[in-house]
Amino acid sequence: MIEIHQLVKRYGDKTAVDGLDFTVKPGVVTGFLGPNGAGKSTTMRMILGLDAPTSGSVTVNGTHYAEHAAPLLEVGALLEARSIHPGRSAFNHLNALALTHGIPRRRVDEVIEITGLTKVAKKRAGAFSLGMGQRLGIAAALLGDPQTIMLDEPVNGLDPEGVLWVRKLLTGLAAEGRTVFISSHLMSEMAQTATNLIVVGRGRLLADTTVEQFVRDAGGDRVRVATDEASRLRDLLAGPGVEIFGTPGSEELVVSGLTAREIGATAFAYGVPVYELASQPVSLEEAFMTMTEDSVEYHGTTTTDLLRSAA
Repeated sequence: MIEIHQLVKRYGDKTAVDGLDFTVKPGVVTGFLGPNGAGKSTTMRMILGLDAPTSGSVTVNGTHYAEHAAPLLEVGALLEARSIHPGRSAFNHLNALALTHGIPRRRVDEVIEITGLTKVAKKRAGAFSLGMGQRLGIAAALLGDPQTIMLDEPVNGLDPEGVLWVRKLLTGLAAEGRTVFISSHLMSEMAQTATNLIVVGRGRLLADTTVEQFVRDAGGDRVRVATDEASRLRDLLAGPGVEIFGTPGSEELVVSGLTAREIGATAFAYGVPVYELASQPVSLEEAFMTMTEDSVEYHGTTTTDLLRSAA
């Protein structure tokens, strides 16, 4: 379990983390989301004792990370996959970590097999692709068989098979009762892997909830309706909390704030023919963009925007 209480980190006059307060619980995969510059990496570094908080506290399994006698046995972490000696083989890298923590040689062999590194275990890590380096970093995180696993962008550089493997690995670890905390910018993957979410923006907590609730709060399900009486149906469905979108003259409407059952019942009651009625759930990416639109620190500019400003 990871417990964070009123955590603050300042660098000069810049506040990177501003009063974060949340708990990452065991038994589920918890996703850690936020725009670039939101304070995610700084928070993860403070969890591992790599950065000292300006104020507040953070503990792993009830103890500050630095106070654990054998930290690798308590929490396995991957913050930077390339933080390895390029001239050292994958096996020697893992074996060196094992020797410093009293971890038996057989565990080194186990994590090499778990992460699919058996054929390249004796090769220099400096020659690894990004994906293979990522696997080696995950192997190091699993080496101590820890109860808490924390990974930053765990599927970065992996092919589709590797992404599926990481997804199954993380959900399997959570099913064993472990605490699994992952940060990623890949919303589609997070939606399939995480159960809970911690969302931050500009160093502050924006949401601490489940993926399902987060999406529901962002707008829930939308319903697409096809009818040749779109204008009439729009008037019948209009009301508080209901939003209806559709191009004038089009036979399709997109409705939020009402379920497909409610829309169908209204159409039937007033004799409006409906040719299609389909739910369109809001994606995690859409929900995330809605939640964090005021917290994005770095905005890009499109070519269209540049042309408009020059006109």
